[in-house]
Amino acid sequence: MVLNNNSPVSRSNWGEITHGVPQGSILGPLLFLLYINDSSQITNENSKIILYTDDTSLLIANPNPTNFENNVNKICQDINRWFNTNLLSLNLDKTHYMQFINKNSSPTDLNTGHGNKKIANTCTTKFLGLPLENTLSWKTHIDPIVPKLSSATFAIRTIKPFLSQDSLKMIFYSYFHSIMTYGIIFWGKFIL
Repeated sequence: MVLNNNSPVSRSNWGEITHGVPQGSILGPLLFLLYINDSSQITNENSKIILYTDDTSLLIANPNPTNFENNVNKICQDINRWFNTNLLSLNLDKTHYMQFINKNSSPTDLNTGHGNKKIANTCTTKFLGLPLENTLSWKTHIDPIVPKLSSATFAIRTIKPFLSQDSLKMIFYSYFHSIMTYGIIFWGKFIL
């Protein structure tokens, strides 16, 4: 590579890139999507993989605890095999699982992992910025947005005498409505 910014020419040596692309490159996101495109075929009829940019989530459903654990372990093996084949590694420090339960059930202690590392169980997680609890209580989602909505309401009420109806609607949709409806597909069919 040669750099010349109105200064003496700087040179670096050529090197072989065995895999990967430079971080921040323009083609990086496209090449990443092409690279992981076949990862969604790892799943079976009881599971579904969800890809969003570089975030991957796996949903597995089975009412029978024994079959559920066997299915989780099989999918984990398949995922690890796919990772190894594609020269990637699964970061088990950032990997966890969450079992959705109701008041009358308790979580099953799964013995799943890779090598000698076990995948940790969690009661809460974030999915695309939306906090989720294993009981599907929305308290962890609602509590942080209440002050934001209160602030938005105060701002709209304060500027109401000075703006037209159309301007107020625009502010409402950009400030209040966007907070209220973020992640609505997960937590209900409420339409504002």
